[in-house]
Amino acid sequence: MWVCSGSPVVAEICAGSGVDWVLVDAEHSPVGLETTTSLLQAMSPYPATAVVRVPSADPVTIKQYLDLGAQTLVVPMVDTPEQAEAAVRAAHYPPRGIRGVGSALARGARWSRVEDYLANAASHVAVVVQIESETGVANAGAIAAVDGVDGVFVGPSDLAASMGLLGQQTHPDVVAAVLATFEAVRAAGTPVGVNAFDPVAARAYLDAGATFVLVGADVALLARGSEALADTWVAGRA
Repeated sequence: MWVCSGSPVVAEICAGSGVDWVLVDAEHSPVGLETTTSLLQAMSPYPATAVVRVPSADPVTIKQYLDLGAQTLVVPMVDTPEQAEAAVRAAHYPPRGIRGVGSALARGARWSRVEDYLANAASHVAVVVQIESETGVANAGAIAAVDGVDGVFVGPSDLAASMGLLGQQTHPDVVAAVLATFEAVRAAGTPVGVNAFDPVAARAYLDAGATFVLVGADVALLARGSEALADTWVAGRA
């Protein structure tokens, strides 16, 4: 599930709920570096895997999120294998990449308390790239085949927008594009996931081979839950 509220208390509640993984959204939420640090600290005692979607593929931004302790990153708006390669390079130290070295100052290496962090940093980092456009769909196989891309995440909302179907994530043409992406990514031997708040769509994508699916968000659950509460108890709403 997503955590978009920026609240460490909410993040802790979600991480302890029994879900497999929790994605902190720094792209479309009021979540910056300091807030992400607090969210990761709140979630750290729980078994749910913490994932962070960075706001962009900017190498400086990726370096900062890794240094503060994010280990699994989702990089949005990747359309080409060249962009995927750039994201991977930003997440790794030389010679594989261009990540700047500041581990002695950073939570990611526990301030040099992680033994041999620099030598083994690649084993602490996973890069998931997000395909969200028709161009990305067309290049899905090549993107997934980039060395260092650990997963591909399909975003139906922006994909629908790029297809001229804004707000129609379950339109048959959008679903077909998602499934075509699944096929291309899986053929490259790379795990693929998708965002699907609609339970019917989520189950269909799982049946179609999705390895991971985002099925809810803290803010959406609170919005719908509070509306249901009001519908039940506030005069004139029932």
